[in-house]
Amino acid sequence: MASLQKSPSIHQMLLNSSPQLGLLKHKRVSFAVKAENARSEDRTGRRQLLASGVILPWVSSVNQSLISFAAESKKGFLPILDKKDGYSFLYPFGWQEVVIEGQDKVFKDVIEPLESVSINMIPTGKQDIHELGSPQQVAEALIKKVLAPSSQKTKLIEASERDVDGKAYYTFEFLAQAPNYTRHALSAIAIGNGKFYTLTTGANERRWEKMKDKLHTVVDSFTIFNVI
Repeated sequence: MASLQKSPSIHQMLLNSSPQLGLLKHKRVSFAVKAENARSEDRTGRRQLLASGVILPWVSSVNQSLISFAAESKKGFLPILDKKDGYSFLYPFGWQEVVIEGQDKVFKDVIEPLESVSINMIPTGKQDIHELGSPQQVAEALIKKVLAPSSQKTKLIEASERDVDGKAYYTFEFLAQAPNYTRHALSAIAIGNGKFYTLTTGANERRWEKMKDKLHTVVDSFTIFNVI
């Protein structure tokens, strides 16, 4: 298993993903689609065949995913399903979406700002999370280089692996101690669609016992799927 610290490409990937430094720049790619008129029966037939053979199954698959994910939503939570970037998760009802540079989506409690969930993505040539190292190796590197400012004292509590429909996810729990507060956080990471996904949620340590079940629901709900 590759060592995370000894891989220059992974080191650069972690640096580029740092939300604190604002280094992650999302590039949106727009596609121009040209349509040409076709009046012959032959071309019409081909379009109909394409629609019935490719488009309809894809729409059906997307609809089934939407129905399945909605059915799995828990009381007190709202679902996020991003079909363009290929991920889904739940977040507590009442949290509001905010815009933070370097993050694809962020939801937070406006009264307790440390209670939040964020997700970001960076490109990667890796195909599987195991290529980066063990759960402990990857978690420690992410915590030190990305998920907490270098000025904060951090501690990895535990790291583990879970499998969802054949896709490996690493999840871990950690503390990040600042001079005037300690954040208790959970993260889940995975690789797919040529991207390295990181979802992180957490709360002030003083509210951990009250919030931990909700936060575990958030991180356990995180899944990625193939983008067509």
